[in-house]
Amino acid sequence: MNRYQILIEYVGTNFRGWQIQKKGPTIQGLIQEKLSKLLKEKIVLHGQGRTDAGVHAFEQSAHFDCKNKITDKIKFLKSINHFLNLKEIAIKNIKKRNNKFHARFSAKQRIYKYFIFNQISQPIIEKNRAWHVRRPLNLELMKKGAKKLLGTNDYSTFRSSSCHAKSPIKTIKSIKIKSSKNKIEFQFSSQSFLQHQVRSMVGCLKYLGETKWDLKTFEKRFKSKKRTLCAPPAPPSGLFLFRVLY
Repeated sequence: MNRYQILIEYVGTNFRGWQIQKKGPTIQGLIQEKLSKLLKEKIVLHGQGRTDAGVHAFEQSAHFDCKNKITDKIKFLKSINHFLNLKEIAIKNIKKRNNKFHARFSAKQRIYKYFIFNQISQPIIEKNRAWHVRRPLNLELMKKGAKKLLGTNDYSTFRSSSCHAKSPIKTIKSIKIKSSKNKIEFQFSSQSFLQHQVRSMVGCLKYLGETKWDLKTFEKRFKSKKRTLCAPPAPPSGLFLFRVLY
């Protein structure tokens, strides 16, 4: 068997998320179907992890095994993208890997980005690519709040009730926040995240930026480990899986 890693870019707006499910189209389901037809064998695609409905990816990582060796990578990419591009999905690259490689379990770091348009007018060209927030946000206050989220902590406050992770304890390596022309970019780096963790953290940072909370309240909510004390999660439209490092 030959093992290949593929790097995938997609717009998640019209999908039920990454993982195959019975109701509605998914990224994994569509790519797996097209790979099976192209390679003329049943392909099972393994992703680095899930992305929820409406979430996008600059570079999702996945792997699959196939009997035949893919010798012409350029031809492969042109052929598979012919079917996928119409659905706003693209395979950016394909790499031959040894059989010990696993898209999920070999990952050392996952990087997510979240975008907010902090302006009065509704974004048009980048609609469904960011969260539109009209109230002015205090960038420096949000940066101070982000520092309190770093390190190894119990992130139960930001954990979805449907999360299947064995433990709420994770380690966030870095959080970067920057702004340019009313567009605020958040970048979160960790080996792994809880379900809805990034969106929930952004929702709480937004409350801080709007001064609905002060730093003391923000930290108290975080340390409470109670999901009921979390701010409403940021919408999925502004979330992007940026990169997976191995």
